[in-house]
Amino acid sequence: MKEKLDGIKRAALAGIEKAEVFQDIADLKVKYLGKNGEISLIMRDMAKVPKEERPALGKLVNEVRNEVESALELKGNMLERKEKEARLKAEAIDITLQSDAHRLGSLHPLTRVRRELIEIFSGMGFKVAEGPEIESDLFNFQLLNIPKDHPSRDMQDTFYVNDNFVLRTQTSAMQARIMTTSEPPIRVVIPGKVYRSDDDASHSPIFNQFEGLAVDEHITMGDLQGCLTTFAKKIFSEDTKIRLRPSYFPFTEPSVEVDVTCSMCHGKGCRVCKGTGWVEILGAGVVNPAVLDMCGIDSKKYSGFAFGFGIDRIAMIKYGIPNIKLLYENDMRFLAQFN
Repeated sequence: MKEKLDGIKRAALAGIEKAEVFQDIADLKVKYLGKNGEISLIMRDMAKVPKEERPALGKLVNEVRNEVESALELKGNMLERKEKEARLKAEAIDITLQSDAHRLGSLHPLTRVRRELIEIFSGMGFKVAEGPEIESDLFNFQLLNIPKDHPSRDMQDTFYVNDNFVLRTQTSAMQARIMTTSEPPIRVVIPGKVYRSDDDASHSPIFNQFEGLAVDEHITMGDLQGCLTTFAKKIFSEDTKIRLRPSYFPFTEPSVEVDVTCSMCHGKGCRVCKGTGWVEILGAGVVNPAVLDMCGIDSKKYSGFAFGFGIDRIAMIKYGIPNIKLLYENDMRFLAQFN
């Protein structure tokens, strides 16, 4: 038994000496000290040894076991440290190498203008509302004084979902929704996407509109003019002037088209304003009494004004953007200019 134990010890220490990787040490530990390892099996066979020889043999087995354990731990720690250093060296990052430039992102010009508009009108006491982009015929047309047989529908190139639902052609649909569910006084602006079958340098099938509505006692065209003058000065510049021209919309009476002095030439005349000094930006007017009545608001007691314009249009004028498609192409060369 002693000779066998001595042979196991020599073999174990020789194996440990030859070990080149930490896994070799793990395998040797199982081979000699594991549950069915060679030293563990000798300890189990102690019962077969005569009683008078057991103490001396037991002491020898423990000495061999301790020696092998110490050798395994010492060589294992050395190999583990060596492998860790090699791994760290292989995974090291050379911080002296030039890295790729990280470009900072920025808000999209449409997002910038939308936020600025909301801030301007919030400062004048308007709340912000949003509504569905798939709208019913009732709210998109009928309650805005545009019944099914009304000729003004010819003005709208509409995307129909079915006979009763459309992709909303105007955020004005939210005017009807708000007036049918709210009591005056009402002061609200409605930003959102709208859809029309139109596509050229200044028009897109999808664009962003900004609608405003105020309903209260004694509201006049003068209130509308004052509101829009303040808006124009804040979104463009303090020297901006506005001009109202008679127009027609089914849901306002009287109706006006609103021009502002060109932000490029400040009214002197240039290519952008085609030499006139003025740029058309929105349509507006006093809410048609028929619309108030259809929405359940007493037109004899209350009056109101409404206006609507394209956020895209405002962004194009404000930043001198020549083609509306630039706002939707996600060209980084274009968007980087707004950092």
